[in-house]
Amino acid sequence: MNSNAAQKIDVDLQSEQGVDQYLTFCLAGEEYGINILKVQEIRGWSEVTPMPNTPDSILGVINLRGTVVPIVELRSHFNLPDAPRGPTTVIIVVKAEEKNGNQRTMGMVVDAVSEVHNIASTDMQPAPQVGDAEDQPAIAGLATMDEHMIIILDVDDLMINRVLGLADEEPTTQK
Repeated sequence: MNSNAAQKIDVDLQSEQGVDQYLTFCLAGEEYGINILKVQEIRGWSEVTPMPNTPDSILGVINLRGTVVPIVELRSHFNLPDAPRGPTTVIIVVKAEEKNGNQRTMGMVVDAVSEVHNIASTDMQPAPQVGDAEDQPAIAGLATMDEHMIIILDVDDLMINRVLGLADEEPTTQK
């Protein structure tokens, strides 16, 4: 059996047991996590091509093997202070799914990637409701690992609804 098949079986078994894998990353000194199944790849930081008339949190686009990928500056989106890009700054390329099933490839800039954690659904706590629900940054829940908190993000809600603002739009059809 090849290693990809073994990894798929491992992920399937973990999902059946209520355990999912989360890629964790640092942003302004806090640790965040996203479901590993949403991650397409992790790339070192490279300059992006700015695009006019885009939301403030979209830095621009990159060409990823022939696909134009919008790049989101999570610090800006979460109203965190700017920081210089360093040697650990990376772009996490994710697949976000719209309600109609269409997938969008997007990238998000983070300070550093940490590790992959196995987190059981029973170890996840709901995020406290603070202020208006519209102002919440797509937090799926909070998990505690080794005495520190990991903020788990909902990639689909974050990228599709919050960054792109497509929550109320009609589904698009490809021509």
